Amino acid sequence: MPVTPLKYAYFPGCVAQGACRELDLSTQALTQALGIELVALKKATCCGSGTFKETSQLLEDTVNARNIALAEELKLPLLTHCSTCQGVIGHVDDRLKEAKQNQPDYFDEVNGLLKEQGCRPYQGSTEVKHLLWALVGDYGLDRLAERVQQRLSGLKCAAFYGCYLLRAQKTLPFDDPVHPSSMERVFETIGATPIYYSGRTQCCGWPISSYAPEQSFKMAGGRIQEAIAAGADCLVTPCPLCHLNLDSRQPEVEQTIGQKLGLPVLHLPQLIGLALGIEPKQLGLERHIVSTLPVLQKLGVSL
Repeated sequence: MPVTPLKYAYFPGCVAQGACRELDLSTQALTQALGIELVALKKATCCGSGTFKETSQLLEDTVNARNIALAEELKLPLLTHCSTCQGVIGHVDDRLKEAKQNQPDYFDEVNGLLKEQGCRPYQGSTEVKHLLWALVGDYGLDRLAERVQQRLSGLKCAAFYGCYLLRAQKTLPFDDPVHPSSMERVFETIGATPIYYSGRTQCCGWPISSYAPEQSFKMAGGRIQEAIAAGADCLVTPCPLCHLNLDSRQPEVEQTIGQKLGLPVLHLPQLIGLALGIEPKQLGLERHIVSTLPVLQKLGVSL
């Protein structure tokens, strides 16, 4: 029986279009290789990264109801590769679907604000999915295994789930919020060896980096040190904000904790892309602050 092609409304978020452009590059390359169609939500706006609700939950809900409504207009699930965007938009989607049933006045208030701005109303008719959930739940690990061109044998990968992906929504698809395994299952599917360590589900420190950088860098340093001690060749994260604190700021982290680290940090689609035989430059692996060459050399791949 032929498999129905997957199609999503693509919400890249802010960071993947700025400081972590390699995440957008690798997501586009990976989905194209897998035959997944992405329809860009060109009119979408920043999810707020959890800061809008510090001023107003209504603001966060209205902004993201608009983002979801853009996907609803296309009759497609909203797909993001940022666990922070997943956490914020997914939580809003959960909250508004519940409000539609139990708080109709609030639901109507959100849609009233959208109407004032000439926007489509939020209906609660679609889903918000992280790339990880789409790969595990929609595409399927068996199908992914069939597309592997180079098994990542011998590469020891430590997942860094972070906060939002696991704990922002009441119902977590395809995984357990306390003892997750979805990323490790992906690693095994593409031939890599999962590395388990205590910090894999803890905060990277990014949320406090703007006002408490020393504490933030100590948190990031602790996570990286734990992964190194467990034998990891690299960290792999589904969140570009985690990537910024763990990779882009790793030199500052090293200064703060007084220890050289040098642990490469990959975005999830970059790792999978390598297993599918996608060229490292197509995945943006030369853009990292911490060199990814040790990972490529271990796999016998040149940059």
